[in-house]
Amino acid sequence: MENGNTTEMENGKTQNGVCYSESINGGPNIWSCNEADASSADHLVVMIHGILGSATDWKFAAEQFVRMLPDKVFVHCSERNMSKLSLDGVDVMGERLAEEVLEVIKQRPSVRKISFVAHSVGGLAARFAIGRLYRPPKRENAEDLPVKACEKEPKGTIGGLEPMNFITVATPHLGSRGHKQVPFLFGITAIEKFAGVIIHWIFRRTGQHLFLTDDDEGKPPLLKRMVEDYDECYFMSALRLFNRRVAYSNVGYDHIVGWRTSSIRRNSELPKWEDSLNEKYPHVVYQEHCKASDPEQCESILMEDHGSDALEEELVTGLSRVSWEKVDVSFHSSRLRFSAHSVIQVKNHYMHSDGADVIQHMIDHFLP
Repeated sequence: MENGNTTEMENGKTQNGVCYSESINGGPNIWSCNEADASSADHLVVMIHGILGSATDWKFAAEQFVRMLPDKVFVHCSERNMSKLSLDGVDVMGERLAEEVLEVIKQRPSVRKISFVAHSVGGLAARFAIGRLYRPPKRENAEDLPVKACEKEPKGTIGGLEPMNFITVATPHLGSRGHKQVPFLFGITAIEKFAGVIIHWIFRRTGQHLFLTDDDEGKPPLLKRMVEDYDECYFMSALRLFNRRVAYSNVGYDHIVGWRTSSIRRNSELPKWEDSLNEKYPHVVYQEHCKASDPEQCESILMEDHGSDALEEELVTGLSRVSWEKVDVSFHSSRLRFSAHSVIQVKNHYMHSDGADVIQHMIDHFLP
């Protein structure tokens, strides 16, 4: 792992008050080197990279989390789907991630809470993984309990842990099919349709999932299945469990993932934004808390919005059944604006340091 003078990570390595170790068949674990802080940290934060990525993509953010929340969090950067393994499909990635998380929990039995921070297609893999990791609430026999004990509804868990934050960064929640969802295709219908035909040659099964062209044994596209509880995967029940769901999105200059798909919005819902809202976060230009919507609300919005197709509308409607915090980011004044997809994550601190305020915003609003 490289970052300035940092050399490749080794087991038990210490750097600026942060400790690293390599987990079994997984990515790096990161925690505070202060023994008291490390022993009290009971919150597992799983960070997931995007397509063709690696655990090093989250190195800067992981270190910031541990330094600012030293006695709260234990960070694991996933590496089970690195590089070309991220082309195997969102479902395969999600299965691997779920297994990896369970292994980390087993290695760290002191953890009690869990959060996910995911970039790009890693956010979709994380949504699949939590559907696999969902554990229904344990219900006692109501006849044997006092009335007051019955009043409090038991909650499910994610891998046996209390779910706290589910954070995605430039994730194509609505897929990448047409309607300028992949900006570098310029919104030209013919090019977008052609991309959907050949995408499996480039990004294999993951590309099919992103462009909603998969047809596994006659089943609906995977992203459509993931906006409900489908078969043995409790996708929405798991997502609903988290105390917070947050979508960070680039309003422009992200040529890979468009604003609408990453912010889970219809065309008519894209807000007007101005320059920075806060000096501390110069690139955060808009924030809103979207409450869970009901079907009637969605129908009225759809009648006014002629810019979305039926399948995309199903994805928006499904994901809008839970509340979301939406944080819109703009690097329009940055010299690195054309690398916005990597800058928002600070994929490489030396190259993408302009996005550091987005990571700071994430940490400042994080529920530890």
